[in-house]
Amino acid sequence: MALFLTKELDNEATIYVWEITETEQELMDVCSIPNNELEELSMMRSEARRKEKLAVRALLNEIFDDKVYLGHHDNGRPFLHNSATEISISHSDRFVAIITHRDEALGIDIESLDRDFSAVEKKVLSEDEKDDLGDRNRKLQLAIIWCAKEAIFKRMSLLDVDYAEQIEIEKFTPHDEGEIEAVFTHKDGTEMEFDLEYMVFENHVMVWLVG
Repeated sequence: MALFLTKELDNEATIYVWEITETEQELMDVCSIPNNELEELSMMRSEARRKEKLAVRALLNEIFDDKVYLGHHDNGRPFLHNSATEISISHSDRFVAIITHRDEALGIDIESLDRDFSAVEKKVLSEDEKDDLGDRNRKLQLAIIWCAKEAIFKRMSLLDVDYAEQIEIEKFTPHDEGEIEAVFTHKDGTEMEFDLEYMVFENHVMVWLVG
């Protein structure tokens, strides 16, 4: 079993992180897998994708006393068929992260700092965000911005979002953990403000929001 981290938040949400240290067969052995997920696994050619899927199931089994059945909305947002608990899920090659809350909408994203974020800077940052980038810890700053935008996208549960135009991350100085502010602008011009939190661990960045 590889439950790496449990973090209880002040807003009654909880974050769970699973480190994928097992082989595919070891994950199969520790999971109780619904038939529909077994069918999905059988169609996946990538071993890495199968392991990520299995690690998500292993973590769900760890979080919930009773078996829960995972579904996805049209935009990919996960939900539980047999539980009112709200969830958001993210994964890298090494970790799976799930955040839960009894009724608030959520978003979470986790990324390895080994990733090349140069495309992020070119494609998903606004001009103001590009101007806010510093020379020191630039890659970390880009990783936090990307994860924040992904977390907001997941929380909004919309199909078509322009990350550069509709999600604006306020200027911040990156640290090992902290808070950032963001604004989401709907296509009709109405705005929503969000407070996000982040932490850096094991060469990964994780960002989340609740509500």
